[in-house]
Amino acid sequence: QVQLVESGGGLVQAGGSLRLSCEASGSIARINAMGWYRQAPGKQRELVAISTTGGRLNYADSVKGRFTISKDNANTLLLQMNSLKPEDTAVYYCNANIRVLTNPSPMNYWGKGILVTVSP
Repeated sequence: QVQLVESGGGLVQAGGSLRLSCEASGSIARINAMGWYRQAPGKQRELVAISTTGGRLNYADSVKGRFTISKDNANTLLLQMNSLKPEDTAVYYCNANIRVLTNPSPMNYWGKGILVTVSP
């Protein structure tokens, strides 16, 4: 009923920039929090940045000052990534807490992920 589709990943040199986009579609009644997570090879998935229900923005310490999360519209989440480092290399996942039209209880949904590779 709900799909999250990420785009904008790819290969970039250290110091460069990329912008990720996540579009939510389907039978959406309300989108609560939306955020970005990442998983590097051999590591656990970790929170990168999140936009909460009240519009509060939270960032992992490792990306503060370099990454910016924003909403392009009600259903699209952006992640502007500047001053990228090789340690930012990971699969980036979009996550959203969404209430659908047919269920009053919100659920968490995940995108399939998109690869970001930062070369030295």
